[in-house]
Amino acid sequence: MHWKKLGVSAVAVLTAAAVTTACNANSRAATDTHGRVTALNLGSFGGGTNPQKNFNPYSPNALSFGYTYEPLYLVSQYNCAQTPWLATGYQWSGSKKLTFTIRSGVKWSDGKPFTAADVAFTFDLFKKYPAIDTNGIWRTLSSVTTAGSDKVTFTFKVASTPSFTPIAQTLIVPQHVWSSVGDPTKYTNANPVGTGPYNVKSFNGQQLVLQRNPKYWQASKVKVDQLIFHSAGGGSEVDKLRLARGEYDTNAMFVQDIQKTYVAKDPKHNHYWFPPGGVISLFMNLTEKPFSDVAFRKALTYAIDREQIANKAEFGYVKTASQTGLVLPRQQQWLASGIANDGNIGYNQAKADAMLTAAGYKKDSGGHRLGKNGKPLSMTFKVEAGYLDWIQAAQVIQTNLKALGIKVGLQTIQPDTLDNEKKLGNFDLAFGVHGGTCNMFSNYQQPLASDQTAPIGKPAVSNYVRWKNANTDQLLTELQQATAQKQQQQLVGQLEKTMMNQVPMIPLWYGAVWFEYSTKKAVGWPTAQHPYANPGDNLLIITHLKPSSTS
Repeated sequence: MHWKKLGVSAVAVLTAAAVTTACNANSRAATDTHGRVTALNLGSFGGGTNPQKNFNPYSPNALSFGYTYEPLYLVSQYNCAQTPWLATGYQWSGSKKLTFTIRSGVKWSDGKPFTAADVAFTFDLFKKYPAIDTNGIWRTLSSVTTAGSDKVTFTFKVASTPSFTPIAQTLIVPQHVWSSVGDPTKYTNANPVGTGPYNVKSFNGQQLVLQRNPKYWQASKVKVDQLIFHSAGGGSEVDKLRLARGEYDTNAMFVQDIQKTYVAKDPKHNHYWFPPGGVISLFMNLTEKPFSDVAFRKALTYAIDREQIANKAEFGYVKTASQTGLVLPRQQQWLASGIANDGNIGYNQAKADAMLTAAGYKKDSGGHRLGKNGKPLSMTFKVEAGYLDWIQAAQVIQTNLKALGIKVGLQTIQPDTLDNEKKLGNFDLAFGVHGGTCNMFSNYQQPLASDQTAPIGKPAVSNYVRWKNANTDQLLTELQQATAQKQQQQLVGQLEKTMMNQVPMIPLWYGAVWFEYSTKKAVGWPTAQHPYANPGDNLLIITHLKPSSTS
């Protein structure tokens, strides 16, 4: 279950040798004599374009590690429910001190005891090597201290209640192993030692096999003996065929006409659930004209046919997005009063045309829209190659803007390369993903805070559009320090109005979390009827799965 939330899954086909292995595994009995599932075949093990034996949970090129390392708490990314994990509880002392009680009896996979010292060591590692502190925890954190083997206290420089989520979900590593590895950004961790339910059994470049850890602290809840992941180096069309043939027990893929191409192949066992993930927005380079003009950006909010994107590019799997930046209705409790139509802006080409003209963007005799310098407007839209749904969405926008006299050229670029270009600000238009998490502070801080951006040519952390606004930064500072729910909602409401009135980006649709699964071997998957977890909440899911009665 190495999940790819958005775009087209890069999961690929096995080589002939690996296919034989997978098919042999499928031909064996699905359950063993202990009432467990023998093995599940899953999607990609990740690792980038040249996967190595790398299980460093802080490396962008790591293989699947979500079953080896664990956090203090699990927070369901669907309903935000909290589940104690390596910690049994926590307590705030005011809004600057957070103490976790560490679970006793947990052991690392090499038999050494897990203690509070491992937790403190992990966070001190983030302080020593800021490159792995991707959530910016130490921006507000002052110290991490322990009391005995079961208490860890986080002390903050300022009130910082939003820090609970990134701290609670940080994967903890063993001090007795990692204290001698040096720079963690260069460590491949080929033989991982974790507290999780699975250990690495084998990896050959084409297939990764994880083996159930019989000494896991809640081993009785783990009913699957092996997880088999596959290479991501082939073609998506063939991989979709493998999914349809039942060669995957679960995967995370964008599939056209899922009912016909997957469900209908085995209606009794083949299912899917595509819950909303983050917000997919049109990112505009705000350092460039005409995107630096708020009147131009406001006009574009009416210029794009979101319904056509949802129905044509996304095959009706998704809902159009609110300009507020919220994922609705899931985050309805955060919606500010007085926002018309919940922030949903309909397609209105005539209105967009009038707004552009009123803002000084007139047409010449040939119907070409002119910039304020009198030259025809022309821009480039960069889209991730292979993300077929995103490419089709970009084509809809291209057509919409052409109707307004604006020339838009499309370029498809390899995802890793384009991600770097976004970071550097080397784009006119691009798609971006933000929000949708259980942390309302980070939902707005990551795409909008000044400290998350950088000058053109320098890598931005997450604010790729280069939005810099003193009022936005002040609202985020106050939200970070707010402890009362009502105050937090008021501040989030003001950030929503910034999105509505200033349009730093244009939300278009809620990206689906692609999730196909079979109940032939295992049951207990999260569903729309029982959404106890999001498809990416791997530890929650694996501890809910049980052998199917039909196995």
